[in-house]
Amino acid sequence: MKVYLDDERATPPGWTRVYWPDEAIALLESGEVTEISLDHDLGDDERGTGYDVVLWIEEAVVTRGFRPPIMRVHSANSSAREKMERGIAAIERLAREG
Repeated sequence: MKVYLDDERATPPGWTRVYWPDEAIALLESGEVTEISLDHDLGDDERGTGYDVVLWIEEAVVTRGFRPPIMRVHSANSSAREKMERGIAAIERLAREG
């Protein structure tokens, strides 16, 4: 399954749309996600951002050997995109070392 986390953009064909980090995490926990594309700003920072999903994946890789899917960032927020991409690079390193 390919998961697309976004509050506004159109969902690409073949992707499952979610609007909030907890929805993305629930699908990741199913073990069925092969790829995930993340937006950062989802309209309500109290409910979370795409970076929260990156942090969850990182913790899951470190604490329980979670195998991360292919991860992409499609956020227009350039500073948040950079932060998320650095997190993804760290996850990829951890997963290779694990």
